[in-house]
Amino acid sequence: MEFLEAVFVLPFLDMADSPMFLLEVIIGGLLTGVMYSLVALGFVLIFKASGVFNFAQGAMVLFAALALVGFMEKGVPVPLAILMAIGVMIALAFIIEKLMLRHLVNQEGIILFMATIGLNFILEGVGQIAWGSDVKKLDIGLPDESFEWGPMLLNTFDISAAIIAAFMVTILALFFQYTATGRALRAVADDHQAALSVGIPLKTIWIIVWSVAGIVALVAGIMWGAKSGVQFSLVLIALKALPVLILGGFTSVPGAIIGGLIIGVGEKVAEIYWGPAFGGAIEGWFAYMLALAFLLFRPQGLFGEKIIERV
Repeated sequence: MEFLEAVFVLPFLDMADSPMFLLEVIIGGLLTGVMYSLVALGFVLIFKASGVFNFAQGAMVLFAALALVGFMEKGVPVPLAILMAIGVMIALAFIIEKLMLRHLVNQEGIILFMATIGLNFILEGVGQIAWGSDVKKLDIGLPDESFEWGPMLLNTFDISAAIIAAFMVTILALFFQYTATGRALRAVADDHQAALSVGIPLKTIWIIVWSVAGIVALVAGIMWGAKSGVQFSLVLIALKALPVLILGGFTSVPGAIIGGLIIGVGEKVAEIYWGPAFGGAIEGWFAYMLALAFLLFRPQGLFGEKIIERV
């Protein structure tokens, strides 16, 4: 009886008693959710171009952040180090296309998926060999101070990171919606051979999309690395994008945005108000439970395309 009261009664009473604190929790969740959306966008980009879930996206986030820190440790100014890290990710896109993707044209999705698993371990290994496995501090000059806004306590770094992530998300959404390259990505994902037959340069499209995904990974690595340090656990943070994709849909940029916000707010609210009923620390697994429940009712996601097969 006490457990049912703690789950179904007390959280709502606490929300009603402290509405401004609830608003503070929601704002914190939205700021975190925007960063989740940024990570999820990397997965959406690759899925649109190849029709496969890129298991290596988390390793790309880590690799990009390690490259940036490596340049900064050698005394390179931050703006130049960011440009050099972007160059590294573009070069990586060329290497991936030449050594992996061009040999897998029109192959089954599971083959491409297995290839990205191998790429994940390669990037982790190369990153560890090149820059070591120690936790590295990343300071790009963003302020990190708490301040009061009315009765709420906010953080300047979280707000700055959310603004940067929101800008990146907006640019990518416009890119997919209004450019010929964005439309070509959807054609490539549907059928490689058909895309080639109508003159879409498959190799060029893959290089573009992996380069853009690499830049997105760099921005995500900067945001998360500056917040918690550049370490190999960044690969696990990227996996939080999986529930985001399940909620929003694997092919939808708006879905990645909405899904990230839902996950960000949901896990913060659940931890504060429902965490005590479960002994605390439910923030780590709440997103996956929400995604699992969501699969039962709408497996294609909020904005995903519903597939109808004739039998």
